[in-house]
Amino acid sequence: MASVSPELISPRSARVSAARRLAKRNFRGKERLFLAEGPQAVREAAVHGDTLVELFATVEAADRYADIVGAARDAGARIHLASEDVIADISTTVTPQGLVGVCRFLDTPFEEILAARPRLVAVLAHVRDPGNAGTVLRCADAAGAEAVVLTDASVDLYNPKAVRASVGSLFHLPVAVGVPVEQAVSGLRGAGVRLLAADGAGDRDLDDELDKGTMGGPTAWVFGNEAWGLPEETRALTDAVVRVPIHGKAESLNLATAAAVCLYASARAQRAAGGCRSVTGN
Repeated sequence: MASVSPELISPRSARVSAARRLAKRNFRGKERLFLAEGPQAVREAAVHGDTLVELFATVEAADRYADIVGAARDAGARIHLASEDVIADISTTVTPQGLVGVCRFLDTPFEEILAARPRLVAVLAHVRDPGNAGTVLRCADAAGAEAVVLTDASVDLYNPKAVRASVGSLFHLPVAVGVPVEQAVSGLRGAGVRLLAADGAGDRDLDDELDKGTMGGPTAWVFGNEAWGLPEETRALTDAVVRVPIHGKAESLNLATAAAVCLYASARAQRAAGGCRSVTGN
């Protein structure tokens, strides 16, 4: 069982310095470690196998979230009672909640995702904003997707803002990272998955696709950049380019909102009579 270290008073502590460096991508990649901040993320990390390595907690937070600290201890993580200054030094948020975890990378090889024959997948191609990436991951989790794929042109999955925006969903479903978009599309198609590009300029309407009953099979949605969408060469790789209809006067939907609409449309169609989930269960 993990021990509790003495209170870490100085931000210059070697362990604190090591944790603080994980805010930078190159250090995360070198150590294959990342930060999870706040009670929700730390709670999910603590019950995710041996993912949680260390937990820094203020005395107040350790008392308030005693169940989380206990779960972290049971998971084998080293617990550090820390001053508020130490937590503020490690944290990347303006108002830290008193808990910061150091976690092992947990991305899944793309080949394992394909071998599982997924029925609903979100592919983030050219997504650069970490908040959007984390929110799409959260939407995919909520919609019941089996996997998320980030291409090599997308943001770092372990960016602290992406981790926070996922609100724990990062620990719930397989995520492959650094996959070239061509490999992602060809691999998923080879696994029997239909590829749909989500684009405001798509020649197919999501409502029409639902009405025609074309959405019930295994599907991967490909989402593009927040500002300029998907490049033509990426759209050309997919089976169809689908737009979310705008029934009101809004100019467009942001990436995360459009992703939620698309993923839930597929989830509903797959659970309807004749959909792939009505046959395979769950």
